[in-house]
Amino acid sequence: MADLEPERTLTAAELEEIERKYDPETAVRTFGPIMGFVVSAILVAMSCYHFYASGFGNVPELLHRGIHLSFVLGLTFLLFPFKRATAPGIAPSAWYRFDGVAIPDIIFSILAVAAAIYLPLLPPAVVAERVGNPSQSDILLGTALVVITLEAARRSIGPTLPIISLIFIGFAIFGPYMPGALKHGGASWLALINHLYMTNQGIYGVAIGVMAQYVFLFILFGVLATRIGLGQLFIDLAMVLAGRYSGGPAKVAIFASAFMGSISGSSIANTVTTGALTIPAMKRIGYPPHFAGAVEATSSTGGQITPPVLGAAAFIMVEYLQVPLRDILAAALIPAALHYFGIFIMVHLEAKKLGLRGLRKDEMPDIVLVLKENWLSLVPLILLVYFILAGRTPDFAAVYGIIACVVVGFLKPHNRLTLRDLWHALGDGAKNTIAVGAAAACVGIIVGIVTLTGVGFRLGYMVVQTASDVGGLFSSIWPLSYIALEQWTLFFSLVLIAFACIIMGAGIPTTATYIILVAVAGPALQQLQVQQLVAHFFVFFYGVLADITPPVALAAYAAAGIAGANPFTTGNAAFRLGIAKALVPFVFVYSPSLLLVADGFTWPSFFITLIGAASGIALIGIAFSGYLFGKISYWQRIWIGLTSFLFIAPGLETMAIGALLFAPVLVMQLRGGKTAA
Repeated sequence: MADLEPERTLTAAELEEIERKYDPETAVRTFGPIMGFVVSAILVAMSCYHFYASGFGNVPELLHRGIHLSFVLGLTFLLFPFKRATAPGIAPSAWYRFDGVAIPDIIFSILAVAAAIYLPLLPPAVVAERVGNPSQSDILLGTALVVITLEAARRSIGPTLPIISLIFIGFAIFGPYMPGALKHGGASWLALINHLYMTNQGIYGVAIGVMAQYVFLFILFGVLATRIGLGQLFIDLAMVLAGRYSGGPAKVAIFASAFMGSISGSSIANTVTTGALTIPAMKRIGYPPHFAGAVEATSSTGGQITPPVLGAAAFIMVEYLQVPLRDILAAALIPAALHYFGIFIMVHLEAKKLGLRGLRKDEMPDIVLVLKENWLSLVPLILLVYFILAGRTPDFAAVYGIIACVVVGFLKPHNRLTLRDLWHALGDGAKNTIAVGAAAACVGIIVGIVTLTGVGFRLGYMVVQTASDVGGLFSSIWPLSYIALEQWTLFFSLVLIAFACIIMGAGIPTTATYIILVAVAGPALQQLQVQQLVAHFFVFFYGVLADITPPVALAAYAAAGIAGANPFTTGNAAFRLGIAKALVPFVFVYSPSLLLVADGFTWPSFFITLIGAASGIALIGIAFSGYLFGKISYWQRIWIGLTSFLFIAPGLETMAIGALLFAPVLVMQLRGGKTAA
C-alpha cells in the first residue's frame, strides 16, 4: 500500500493537555517562582524521606504511615486546585492568592498535615489506651482527617470515590434502617471515628501502609529508570523486534507498551508516552485512526498486569495474601502474555486484511547504536528483578534499583544525569504518588467500614444467592441441566463481580477498585471455594479492564485524543482488542494452574489450559477481524466465535470438539474458498 500523507506529531504541550484532560492525577497547578520552589522542595524531601525510611531507617509502622499521609494530603491541597483545570497556567492574582495558590488551600494543607501526623506522634502506649475511648481531640482531629481525605481524593482523582465513601459512611450510621440482609446495628459517629482513625483498620490501614512502604519506591524507580534512558531503549528495541513486519508500527506499540508498562504501571501515562510515537506511525502506513488509538490504549493497559511492577495492586496482594512478590509476579506472567497475544493476533490479521507494510530500514533505529548508547540503562531493572527473584523484600529491591539508576545515570556517557535532573526526577516521582496516595487513604475509609459492619459478608451472601437463583433457572433447562447448579452459581457470581469491577473501575483508579471489590466480593468467592490468589487476580484483571471499557474508557479516550479519532469508537475497538483480558480471568478461575503458583498446579493441566486459552483467543481474533488467509463470511465469523469458547473451556474433550467444528472453515480457507465478508 502506498504511503499516506505524513501525520503531524503532536507537541509536548499538546500531549500534556491530552493527559491532563483524561487523567485527573496530572491536572496540577502551575506555580509562581516562590511556591514553585517550596512545593518542589517538599516533593524532593518526600522522596528522600521514603528512600531513607525504607532503605536505612527504622521508623515505627504507624509513624511511617502518618508521615507518608501528611506528605500526601498536605501536597494534594497545594498541587490540585479546588476546581480542576484542564490546561496548565498560573491562576490570576487576587487578594486570597499567593503565587498562584489560594490561601485557603495553604491553610487546608497545614491542617491536613496536623491531622495526619497528630496520632502517630503520640507514644504507642497512649494510642493503645485511647482505642475504644478516644478523647475530644481525637474525635475532632479524626473528623477533620476524614473530611480532608474525602476532599483530597475528590481533587486528585475525581468525585466518584469520595461519593462511594460517603455512601458507606451513611450505611454505617443508618444500619438499623437498611433493608433485608444489609440491616445491622449501626454505629455512632464516635465509634466510626474510633475505628477509622484510632485503629489500623481504617485510614492508617493496609492500603496507605503499602503505598508508604512499597509503591512510592517503585514509582520513583520507574521515573528514574525512564530518565536514564530505559524507556527510550524499550521503544527502540520494540521497533527493531517488530517494526519491519506487516503493520509494523502497531506491533511496535504492543511490544513498546509491554516493556514500558513493566516499569510504569499507569495506563494513561503509558498511552501518552508511547502513543506519541506509535499512533502517528500507525496512521501513516494506513491503519484507521480509531484502530491506531485502540491498539495503543489496549497495549498500554496491559502494563498494569505486566511484571515486574503491576501497578500498586501487586503490593496490596503481597500484604493481603502474605506471599512473596515473586509469587505474584509469576502468577501474572502467563495471563499478561495472553493479553498481548490476543492484541497481536488481531493487529496482524488487520494488517494483512488491509495490505499494510512494515517500517522501512531508514525508519528504524540502528540496533548497534541503540545498545551502545543505552545498554547501561538495563542494569537497574536487571538488579531489581534479581533481588525480587532472590526473595528479598520489595522495598529492598526498589531501594537498590534506585541507587543503581542514579549511579548508571551519572556514569552513562550519553544523556548523562545531572544534579538538576536528579532534583526534578525526585520531585516528579513524589508528585506521581500523590493522587494514588489520596485514593488509598480514601479507600481506607471504605475498607474500615466494611470491617466495622461486616457488609462484605452480607454482600457476598447476596451475590451468591442471586447467582444461585439465576443458575437454578438455567439448570432447569435441557440440555443445560447436565451442568451442576454449583457450576452455574460460580459462573454467574463471576459475571456479577466482573460487571461490578468494570462499573467501579469506570470512575476510580484500578488499585482503589481492586481493594474495594476484594473486600466486598472476596467473601462471595470464598464461599464458592475459589482460592484467595485466584480471587484477587480475578478482581484485579477486571478492574484494569475498565480503562478500555466504554462508556468511561480513559486510556482509550486519551489515545483517541492523540489519534484525532472518535473517543467512543476508539473505546469500542480497544475493548474488542482487549477481549483476552476479559476471558482469561474466567480461565484461571476454572483452571488455576494458569497462574503457575496456585494450589494444585500441575504441568499437564498448565499446558492443556495454556494451549486451549491461546487457541481460543486466536479464534476470537479471527472472528473479530473477519480474516484468516482471506476474508471470512459473516456467518463463518459467528461460527468461529462460538467455537472459540470450546477451546477456552479447560479440557481436552472440549478442545477436541472445538477443533472438529473449526476444521471445515480452516479447510475452506486453505483451499482458497473465500467469500465476501
